[in-house]
Amino acid sequence: MASPVTIAVIGAGARGFGYATFAKHYPDRLKVVAVADPDDFRRNRMGDLHQIPTEMRFKSYQDFAARPKMCDAVAICTQDSMHEEPAVACAKLGYHILLEKPMAPTADSCRRIVAAVKEAGVMFAVCHVLRYTKYTQKVREVVQSGAIGEIMTIQHLEPLGYWHQAHSFVRGSWRNEAESSFMLLAKSCHDIDWLRGIMGKKCTRIQSFGTTRHFKASEKPAGAADRCVNCPEVVESFCPYSAKKIYFRDRLCKGHSLWPVNVLTPVVTKESLDEALKTGPYGRCVYACDNDVVDNQVVNMIFEDGSTAQMLMTGFNFHGSRHTRIFGSLGELETDGRYVKVRRFLDDSEEVIDTELANDGGILTGHGGGDFGLMENFVTALAENDPSRILTGVDETLESHLMVFAAEESRRKGTVCDVK
Repeated sequence: MASPVTIAVIGAGARGFGYATFAKHYPDRLKVVAVADPDDFRRNRMGDLHQIPTEMRFKSYQDFAARPKMCDAVAICTQDSMHEEPAVACAKLGYHILLEKPMAPTADSCRRIVAAVKEAGVMFAVCHVLRYTKYTQKVREVVQSGAIGEIMTIQHLEPLGYWHQAHSFVRGSWRNEAESSFMLLAKSCHDIDWLRGIMGKKCTRIQSFGTTRHFKASEKPAGAADRCVNCPEVVESFCPYSAKKIYFRDRLCKGHSLWPVNVLTPVVTKESLDEALKTGPYGRCVYACDNDVVDNQVVNMIFEDGSTAQMLMTGFNFHGSRHTRIFGSLGELETDGRYVKVRRFLDDSEEVIDTELANDGGILTGHGGGDFGLMENFVTALAENDPSRILTGVDETLESHLMVFAAEESRRKGTVCDVK
């Protein structure tokens, strides 16, 4: 490559920081030349890491967008409700766009983003990283080979993990719909999009049920305080969702100071973490928060050829590996995000394929290699002017988002909804 693709990062939190790390591994392919974030620490952390000049460190996307186009692309990694305006503004300026999922918290906002992208003629990728994992590529290869025949139905489990549910969706930034978006969009639009991609055809009708079953005041143990640090030991020590357990005993005390611990405090020390639990949102009792997103949900789908799929999202599990079973006319496929097992009816044979990557704990293996796959394909698409490297085209991305909105409408109204 004659020169690296240049990119600006709008939103320098965990996701923006993670995607930008690709440039540190492959400086000849990608260079981060600007950053926009209102938080001084996050903005300057990224600026210092990538040697971004002071004048290219912006406090808002508006300040960035007020300048003439200065690079090839932007990575928009702001909060869910803050995607539409920078996406539309950057499309009008001619930037290619990498947009963190979900596109936006409403169907109309998603449509406006799509319209702006199409009008500008820029490349556009939503960060549905599951499509870029090694195991997904293997699943698609098996399905498309005809080894299991035509897909009849899919059963898919999205297990958040008990501590992840407590961290992100009870105490954290995605706990409250008014501040972010509903659960299926915020977390599981990955999975709906994945199912749409594997099925390879349009969903026509959808139904969903989901509740905030456990994380509410009525489930609070007798004698529990509103903050874990103030909770009587006899109560706190028996609570699996205790902030002291999740952040101190399970992580910091064992030498783990990265995500999710570094979400609580930018510089992780025993003292700073202790202060965060005393005063910040992550120290609250899970039964005394302002959360309103669901902690369990099922989604049933029927596709245009009569095939069906079911997705279960739950926050009540130990490990967070997705599990999928695909039932075909000639066999079945099962995967846990690492192993892909293919069983054929004709000879009752079973093949097991291991797709594991060596885990470096960073961009190369995040989301099962999906973070790297996304960045690899997006950067290559720009460098070679080849939009086909982006695995979620703009129309199909919009379609899978509309499936999510229809599912949430079904959950709220108790009806079966058409996907329009």
